[in-house]
Amino acid sequence: MYNDRITLYRELEEQLDSKVLVYITSDRQGFESQIAQDAIDRFIDQLDKIGVVPKISLYLYTRGGDTSAAWNIVNLLRMYCDKLEVIIPHKAHSAGTLISIGANSIVMTKQATLGPIDPSINTPLNPKLENLPGNNTFPVSVEAVKGYLEFAKEELSIKDDNALANIMIKLSEKVHPLVLGQVYRSRAQIKMLAEKLLLNQVTDTSKIKQIISFLCSDSGSHDYTINRREAKNNLGLNVIKPSSDLYNVIKQIYDDISSELGLSLPLDILGLSKQNNGEYNIKRCLIESIDGGAHYFITKGKINIMPPGSAINNQTIFEGWERYEDNRVEQNDNPGNTVHSDNNRYQI
Repeated sequence: MYNDRITLYRELEEQLDSKVLVYITSDRQGFESQIAQDAIDRFIDQLDKIGVVPKISLYLYTRGGDTSAAWNIVNLLRMYCDKLEVIIPHKAHSAGTLISIGANSIVMTKQATLGPIDPSINTPLNPKLENLPGNNTFPVSVEAVKGYLEFAKEELSIKDDNALANIMIKLSEKVHPLVLGQVYRSRAQIKMLAEKLLLNQVTDTSKIKQIISFLCSDSGSHDYTINRREAKNNLGLNVIKPSSDLYNVIKQIYDDISSELGLSLPLDILGLSKQNNGEYNIKRCLIESIDGGAHYFITKGKINIMPPGSAINNQTIFEGWERYEDNRVEQNDNPGNTVHSDNNRYQI
């Protein structure tokens, strides 16, 4: 719990000579969260209480999210410090990697991983997922579209202009032309953002282009993971290996947060609800520091067990941010959208 982590945060700040700010988005199955714009106001609240300081260390765990939110978070953090450091205890993928390359340095544990930053587009015009209830759409990967066209030209050796035009027509029958236009724009945008962010830790222009190329396409798959050795030796990022004492503190913080949020674990919501008359309270994201207290994104609900053979009624009572400070809870009356970001934004 937050109050139990304060001592660990103080120890971490002492070892790093820094102010520590923690941002965790849960990957718990069925209750995942992601980097999103609604986190910005919580960052502002935290940073105003921390104040302008020489160094901030962002302790980060995430599977990704909104590209523009990641960009905003990095720039906001840099307004409050001269040096920005990112600490990765385990996963900082996709938009989390974008935040990491915007820091001056990255502290990576032996199990820490970064990932590709190739974005996916998700709009109401995206291809529909069949045989599923609701208006579900399929995210369109920027690099998948590029790979489809490169496969036709390079692997199948199709050179004829008419044949290539037919391939594009077939693609546009499956993916709306406006979505394909956004694919091109998002690819250009992510490269531009990555280039600007990388200048904080890499100065060689040719090296920056190599890193961007690898993170955007050369890694081959969005699921590819980049460990500490590859990030430092192959990509040339400013990666720091923590001492054994520093690692122990980082790991203790991660273990405590993982236990509280149930990171990577499946959730038996029925079993959980039976413990409290059918009600449940799931923490899905947290932003916290010593100075700013703790903000949690929470889903509260109630499950009614219907007669045998009937559907389960799962009612969401509240979904949004709550603030915890000195054991007090302050509910936000205007919950944000960490769980489901704006569909018109680029997700990575």
